[in-house]
Amino acid sequence: MPVVYAARSKGLQEWGAEVGLGKHVYKVGVGEGKAAEVEAALNAANVAGHADWKVLKLEKVDVADEAEILERLAKREKAVDPNFYPRLRGARGVFKVKLENVGNQILVQQAFGSGSLRIEKLKPADIGAYLIRNGLE
Repeated sequence: MPVVYAARSKGLQEWGAEVGLGKHVYKVGVGEGKAAEVEAALNAANVAGHADWKVLKLEKVDVADEAEILERLAKREKAVDPNFYPRLRGARGVFKVKLENVGNQILVQQAFGSGSLRIEKLKPADIGAYLIRNGLE
């Protein structure tokens, strides 16, 4: 069964901060299996020139078209063009995330739910859930 995942690489985030993208750079894609299997596949493929990938969040789906998911997510967040940055080595699905957008979406969800309207601190899992949710909607 396919899974949609959101992952991060410390090396890619450091590189993003150096080149002006900011440190909130994440990879979204479609894979197979559990989190450890997806991480192993990303690290073995040396995606975007890095082998230190950690899966933040994944969600099982019945059918997943990676191009369609990335297109939906690109409407909300800035997709990093792998042709413009040779260091990415052709890696598709790399996004620059604005934390304000993540926080705003969480506040709206809390307003419609029964939770309090406060965000203590955004966690990487919150960002991963945000990316997957916007890719699937």
